[in-house]
Amino acid sequence: MEITNLKLVNYRNYNQININFSKNINIIYGNNGTGKSNLIEAIYLLSLTKSFRTLDDKNLIKKGNNTALVKGIIDNIVYFIELSTTMKKTFINNKKINKIGDYISKVNIVLFNPLDTKILTDSPSVRRKMLNIEISQINKDYINLLSNYNRVLKHRNAYLKQLFLNGNSSLDYLNILTTKLIDLGIELYNIRSNYIEQINNNLTDIYKKIFDYGELKIKYITNFNKNKDDILKLFQKNYKKEISYGKTIFGVHHDDIEFVLDDYNIKEYGSVGQQKNSIISFKLAELPIIKKINGTYPILILDDLFSELDNKKINNIINMLNNEVQTFITTTDIDKVDKNLLKDSYIYCTNNEKIERID
Repeated sequence: MEITNLKLVNYRNYNQININFSKNINIIYGNNGTGKSNLIEAIYLLSLTKSFRTLDDKNLIKKGNNTALVKGIIDNIVYFIELSTTMKKTFINNKKINKIGDYISKVNIVLFNPLDTKILTDSPSVRRKMLNIEISQINKDYINLLSNYNRVLKHRNAYLKQLFLNGNSSLDYLNILTTKLIDLGIELYNIRSNYIEQINNNLTDIYKKIFDYGELKIKYITNFNKNKDDILKLFQKNYKKEISYGKTIFGVHHDDIEFVLDDYNIKEYGSVGQQKNSIISFKLAELPIIKKINGTYPILILDDLFSELDNKKINNIINMLNNEVQTFITTTDIDKVDKNLLKDSYIYCTNNEKIERID
């Protein structure tokens, strides 16, 4: 997968830019606050229709404007997102796409950002969100399945609260909702479990190639790794507790993952460096999975990589990549970049509202 052209209008700090990219390595450098991350954020937006830095789309619009445009040519297809203070519109080859599920999974992005280490140390909901984002890129049905699960969960929680307030209400509707929740949950569990298994097939090998040591694995924590009858018994045994709590206490909405290095949970026992290294390895382990399923490698974005790793480890990463992986690397210090890497890359310099290619 390759983005050959990006056009931005009134996006973040840019009034208007139109830029072409190399199909191999693109290095973007400049001081902090000059627009490096804004550029890669726009590429990410074209994939998932969301920023990895803000939850409010209004923050993407340049101050003093009411709209912003992001347009990219990816594998000869035009992807276009129009942002306003009240709505967001998505287009593919000038055709408006009304359902997000019909847009996402078309453009595949793998992003490493220094803040990703929070994935390990933050709450389980952050790790579930990461899984949902990554899986949605390779499974076009996953978002709809997850949406259906969350809708049933919402109805079930509301009915549990109703049962608490009115003890004479029938349990029949609760049983219907429970069965539906289990069916959808098992589907989600199977997809997630398969994805984690594929990650684990590559993870240790990648970790060792970059960092020269360690057995790294992902452990999937769930109460849905049972057959349907056993899961149903679990709900039936605890329905009074759920009524008193007014919420569903079992289900894939409580799933979590652990990063385990040499049998130790990195969240509890790993150093900051090991946590960072694990996330980088996880991201790189996604590349062959996406290639196998979608037929092409995703676009790879390594944000501020040179501040995170020494040259040896960065060279290990670059040597692992082949010419099929279009890569974007941002840095504040071009002098830290290996000269051979510079020679083989397109180099861009950001300076406030401008970006230019350096020959």
